[in-house]
Amino acid sequence: MNVFDQVIEWLTDPNNWKTTLGIAGIPQRLLEHLQLTGVAVLIAAVIAIPLGAYIGHTGRGGTVVVGIVNSFRALPELGVLILLVLVLGLTLAFEAVTIALVLLAIPVLLAGTYAGVRNVDRAVVDAARGMGMSEWDVLVKVELPNALPLIFGALRSATLQVIATATIAAVVSLGGFGRYVIDGNALREFPQMAGGALLIAALAIVVELLLAGVQWLVVSPGLRKNSRGRARVR
Repeated sequence: MNVFDQVIEWLTDPNNWKTTLGIAGIPQRLLEHLQLTGVAVLIAAVIAIPLGAYIGHTGRGGTVVVGIVNSFRALPELGVLILLVLVLGLTLAFEAVTIALVLLAIPVLLAGTYAGVRNVDRAVVDAARGMGMSEWDVLVKVELPNALPLIFGALRSATLQVIATATIAAVVSLGGFGRYVIDGNALREFPQMAGGALLIAALAIVVELLLAGVQWLVVSPGLRKNSRGRARVR
């Protein structure tokens, strides 16, 4: 039996799909992985999107954004996680993993929101101000709606990165699909490792499709067409 057949056998084994003797099955690991991802992306979005929108609207701190993005992207998530666990302790392992994943997601969301707001046609913004709109109305009613394609693009990219990186949670004995990769490596069970990797990839694809669908529903048709047009020009 080759490795491919062994992976298929592992994925289709009913015992791997149910929780027995305290060992979580694939559905439980899926929920754990989604929890890790959802909490981290939500916190990062609450921090990065308003900050990126403010900086993009005012034009202040653009160089700071670039510096933060470049600095945070250079951080090794596993090293950050181990450091946080050493400081906080294993009892706060979930919080440590969340902080590490938030630090991963913030730069992408911050840069995407800043670029989206900053690249809105200045003629449209000036026209809104000429109509007597306040700065808040200009941001909320003009700039943010026009920036949605780039903001959603950043959200999708950040979410996929967090899904992939959430695997490190297994290093500190947390759940998620990373358990199959880390435990499989420790036990030299390569079908389990490959199966876990396939589950992570499948989850990333499904979440990407769902977010793409949400983006298609939220972003106006005109902005979708303009976004495709700009992509072709680039």
